[in-house]
Amino acid sequence: MCVSSSVFLLIANSLVRCSPRDANIGIQHDLADDDLDDGASDADSAYISLGGSSRTGSITSSITNYVYENGRRYHAYRSGQYVLPNDEAEQERMDLHHHLWRLLLQGDMFTAPLAISKPDDETTSSGDFRILDLGCGTGIWAMDMADEFPRANVFGVDLSPIQPDWVPGNCRFHVDDYEDEWTYRDDEKFDYIHGRAVSGTVADWPTFYRQVRTHMKPGGWCEMQEYDAWIFSDDDSIERAPWIREWVTKLDAASKSYGKQFNVARHHKQWMIDAGFEDVTEKVIRIPVGPWAKDEALKELGRFEQMHMQMSAASHTPALFSRVYEYSEQQVQLLIEGVKREFRSKDLRLITVYRFIVGRSPGPPSSV
Repeated sequence: MCVSSSVFLLIANSLVRCSPRDANIGIQHDLADDDLDDGASDADSAYISLGGSSRTGSITSSITNYVYENGRRYHAYRSGQYVLPNDEAEQERMDLHHHLWRLLLQGDMFTAPLAISKPDDETTSSGDFRILDLGCGTGIWAMDMADEFPRANVFGVDLSPIQPDWVPGNCRFHVDDYEDEWTYRDDEKFDYIHGRAVSGTVADWPTFYRQVRTHMKPGGWCEMQEYDAWIFSDDDSIERAPWIREWVTKLDAASKSYGKQFNVARHHKQWMIDAGFEDVTEKVIRIPVGPWAKDEALKELGRFEQMHMQMSAASHTPALFSRVYEYSEQQVQLLIEGVKREFRSKDLRLITVYRFIVGRSPGPPSSV
């Protein structure tokens, strides 16, 4: 069965037979290395404009006139700023990845100690708790959060308008570039700002984190959920995977030369500390690529990560390798197939790392 046709079958089977809350997945801590409560219904448009922002997109031809390159579709708004596609194949990868993230957290969607109201909690006014999801992609995390916490307001921002039209009434999306100056008003500060797999989207991380702090309520939490854009092994497996070694090495170098390096997840904790966040913690999880682990939970995670990495090879390679290394489309496809073949190998015990970095904002910085 091909990767794309087996994704949702695997997810369904996983939900039935796997109980991730019972899993021992080898967690390590702190490693060194305007309100929506205006009667909006589900039928309303999922898109809003940022108050006071002349840059914020609405659904117009300027943001849906997509760019096509190497057989993949890319965002139109701020074209070229982001090197991953936004087509259906990439959206399928994002949704599979969402399921993998939730498996890692035993069904949860965040690790920050949020004081967020449950549906039956009448002590907090609806809409008081504001959540911002940066680089929301298909919007699946934002929509799941809005469903689970209907008394919160959830906002998602992305360069691509690929989110559904029908969403929970307390969830809205807008098209914008969070590398620009943020234009939220003082009364629109957030209790929780979340970013997942956004490494490779920002050129200036210190400025990014200063902006995050500026637009958070005092005591609010920032959480970055990231994965290392790197593959390794505890044995000699990585030495027996020349295609993957070449791929991750050149991918990291190309993204760095492009100005937005992918393999920076290990730096987020220090960036948060440098930006003045307090109580900063990092949870690091090593997971296998492939179902080779003896532990059943790790085996399940590895099965999903094996599929995800094959899809990642197909999405991360074309733009960077053709733009930076001037690969032809044929060379790009040859590399992708070589990488995917090694990820499928039963003889390799490859590993990657996921990270959950959380910090509390004491209030806005003195200057931005």
